[in-house]
Parts: sequence; structure tokens; C-alpha cells
Amino acid sequence: MENKAEESVCARMESLRIVREKEIAVQQQKMESFADSFRKSLESITARSRENARSQGKLGELKARLREAEDELVKALAVKTRKQAKRLALTDSLATSKSRIEELRNNLQDCKARRDEYSTTISRQSLALSPYEHKEPQERDCRNEIQEAISWYNRVLDFHIEGGHGVKFSFKKINVDDPDKEYSFTIRHANDTYTLLDCNPSLQGIEELIHELNNTNGLFKFVRIMRRRFQEAAAEGVGAQALSLHQGSTIISMSAPGLTSSLDRSESSTEEIDSQVQLEETNKPSKKTSSGKKPAIQSLGSAFSLRRTPRFKVKK
Repeated sequence: MENKAEESVCARMESLRIVREKEIAVQQQKMESFADSFRKSLESITARSRENARSQGKLGELKARLREAEDELVKALAVKTRKQAKRLALTDSLATSKSRIEELRNNLQDCKARRDEYSTTISRQSLALSPYEHKEPQERDCRNEIQEAISWYNRVLDFHIEGGHGVKFSFKKINVDDPDKEYSFTIRHANDTYTLLDCNPSLQGIEELIHELNNTNGLFKFVRIMRRRFQEAAAEGVGAQALSLHQGSTIISMSAPGLTSSLDRSESSTEEIDSQVQLEETNKPSKKTSSGKKPAIQSLGSAFSLRRTPRFKVKK
């Protein structure tokens, strides 16, 4: 019984051994296959790692190139931005220049139009002034003769006119004993009224003369009469102190032109004044001074004889 049991155990053990041997062979084959596969995988991984290392180097190089490219791109963008800014500035400047050119063109057209207008006006004025060109020498001669007449009055009669608050008329060569003594009076013309401001020496009847002046507006006659009164006063020895007459005097307001317009007519009436003065001096009776002095009328006669100068060439 025991032998059968042992045999059965041995048989079972043998069968198990055979089975295990087969399994071991299979497992060894699997192990060898796995080892080959692992070795191949390891070789592949090693190759891939090497490839990855090479790729990492290339990647670093590519990254460096990429950074350089980015830097170049930034620089290019900056240059592009500057160029765009310049282009915009040039565009604005060009638009401004075009606007300025258009404005200048319009101004030029306006200037040409004004030039043509001025040329037309100048031509028209030249045509209008052409008849007066031949009169210029005559007017120049007339002015020269008027200036000569004024110089004669200043030199021979020592007659002067000064402007200021009023118009001062001064005379010398009135008194034969003192030719340098000044006789003067000052009148003012305002609001169509003549006012005597000062008279040196004072004369009697001056109010009536002012009244007549305001009525007749005969300024030159008034000046002539005042000179004659001064001569009479010098001949009679009347030497009163200077008397200032103000606006309080009784004055009659009359419509009279300004003093300037009256003075402008003096040259045209010079011959008439001289002839009237000569006639008055001739008709006036001669008076002698109390101290044996020569009468002032005689000095006037010599003065009037001196008036025979080229001054009478003044053209009317």
C-alpha cells in the first residue's frame, strides 16, 4: 500500500516536474524575449535621449535666433513707427504747404488785381494832372516871389508874425529915434470872433477897431491901421505901458473865416495894401514932434520908397 502511495506521489511529482520544466522553459523564453525587448527599448531610449540632446542644442540655437529675430523685429517696428510718424508729418506739412500755396496764389491774384486797379488809377490821375504840370513852374516862381516879399517885410519893415495862444504881430522901425523898439499887438480868433489879447504900447480907440474888425473881417486893414497908429503914437511921443486886454471887452461875434485863410490871401492883396497905405500916408497931414524930432511920416516915406522892389512882380 505504501509502495503504491509512493509511486503515485512520485508519478504526481514527475508530472509536476515536467509541467514546471515546461513552464520554466516558457518563462525563460519570455524572460529572454523581455530582455531582448528591454535591451532594444533601452537602445531606442538611448538613441532618443541623444536625439533629444541634439534637439535641445538645436532648440537653444533656435531660441537664440528667435531672440535675435525678435530684437530685429522690435528695431524694424521702431523704424517703421518712425517712418510712419515722418510720413504723417510730411503729409501734414504737405497739406499745410498746399494750403499756404493756395492762400499765396489767392493773395497774388488779389495783388495783381490791386496792381491793375492802382495802375488804372495812376493812369487816370496822371491824365487828370497832366494839365497842371505846365503850371508848376509858374507856381514855383509865385512861391519864390511870395517868399521874397515876406523876406522884404522882415528886412525892411521888420514885420514879424508869431503863433501861440494868439497871433502876435510885431513891428520895428516905427520910431525914427529908436528903430529897434518893438511895437506889437496880439489877437486871437476863436468862435468866429477876433479878440485883442495884448497891445504894447496901448492905443486909444482900440475897441472900435476890434469892433470894426469883427464886422468887416478886414484883418489886413486892421494890421495896417495898427501900424499907422503905432507910427502916430511914436510921432506924438505917446509911450504908455503895455496893457493886456482880455475877453471881457465888448465884442461883436460875426461869421468870419479863420486867420489862416486870411493870411493865405495876404500875398494876392499885397499890391492893394501897399497902394492903400501909400495913399493914406500921402493924404495924412504931417505932424512934428515936440522936441524937434523928425516926424515919423518922413521915415515912412523913405520906407515906402524902399518898397519899390521886385516884390511887386507877384502874379495875381
